[in-house]
Amino acid sequence: MKNTTSEKTTETASEPVNGDGVQRRDFLILTAGAMGAIGVAGALWPLISSMNPAADVLALASADVDISKVAEGQEIKIMWRGKPVFIRHRTKDEISAANEVKIEELPNPETDEVRVKKGKEQWLIMVGVCTHLGCVPLGDKAGDFGGWFCPCHGSHYDTSGRIRKGPAPLNLAIPPYEFVSDSVVKIG
Repeated sequence: MKNTTSEKTTETASEPVNGDGVQRRDFLILTAGAMGAIGVAGALWPLISSMNPAADVLALASADVDISKVAEGQEIKIMWRGKPVFIRHRTKDEISAANEVKIEELPNPETDEVRVKKGKEQWLIMVGVCTHLGCVPLGDKAGDFGGWFCPCHGSHYDTSGRIRKGPAPLNLAIPPYEFVSDSVVKIG
């Protein structure tokens, strides 16, 4: 006769259980996984850190421009983040011409008030890159609307930098800017 009670066991020799019921193997797997994750994070940190912009690029993030010598009706061009920026000191006639445009007639409707700072409507500051294929438009009242004209494909912009005619889909972009004083504007 065989004794069947001695053959039944509650635990196997290969998987001992501690008092809480947590197996040692689970603890070792979790610990090894955590150490592996820390190792991967430590290896990726220099790679991710190298993707941050360099100090010389961060220095170009903003530009202070003295606009005190720009006479009414004149325009200057500066470089900001590798792109030309047009700063035009508009005349009263240019401002009124921009305000008289019927918004519903524009391909990319935008009022002149949202393109300039309140109280400084005479200053129009835009990124000088055509929104069609990236050419630099000609200024100094060029084109059919007294603003800018892109010689590459014939886009015409008005005195507020809004697209009026041609293949460009959008108005000339307005960069982030603020007036530090009456004679200095900070772009970026």
